[in-house]
Amino acid sequence: MLTSILLQANALAEQTVQATTKHLDIFSLAVKGGWIMAVLAILSLGVIYIFVERYLALNKALKEDTSFMNNVKNCIHNNDLQGAKNLCAANDSPIGRMIGKGLSRLGRPLNDINQAVENVGKMEVAKLESGVSMVATISNLAPSIGFLGTVTGMVKAFFDMANAGNNIDIQLLSSGIYEAMVTTVGGLIVGLIASFLYSILVGRINKVVFILESRTMEFMDLLHEPAA
Repeated sequence: MLTSILLQANALAEQTVQATTKHLDIFSLAVKGGWIMAVLAILSLGVIYIFVERYLALNKALKEDTSFMNNVKNCIHNNDLQGAKNLCAANDSPIGRMIGKGLSRLGRPLNDINQAVENVGKMEVAKLESGVSMVATISNLAPSIGFLGTVTGMVKAFFDMANAGNNIDIQLLSSGIYEAMVTTVGGLIVGLIASFLYSILVGRINKVVFILESRTMEFMDLLHEPAA
């Protein structure tokens, strides 16, 4: 009899626990983080927007017409300078603008031509890097904002504790503790994602820089050929 009563009591307790257990999803956690989570959400959207926009721009810059430099060489070898300039004007890419600038300086000292080409290359790289530094800034800023939420959440928890007097319970402190913990997690997640996306963009930029430097050297070698 006693065993039967204990089993019934355990079963009733398990049913009660299951009935009162709540499943906490990601959205509910974010809401409990307070206004800090809204700031982190805005930063994460900014990171995603910048990444997608810059990634597409870098992909466009990396799509190189393999026949472009050969066509330019053929035009120069045939003394068709205008044809080479037309090829550069039709090639809407950093390489086309660089080589076009170099062709417009023909007749000047080779050092001046090389400097002009390099200056255009630097300007093209600067355009491609536009906004990328913001991703790096957010990767460093997001964890700090999350820690700020931790501090404000703990301040709120202690404030509620001080005003509660002798009526302190876990329910009273839960909102402040939630804000403290959730914002830290949110800040770290946004920071890690931003850091990862930043490294991808930097890798793509380095590839563009390598290609531009290679084509600059190829163009300058081409200009040296007649004197060889």
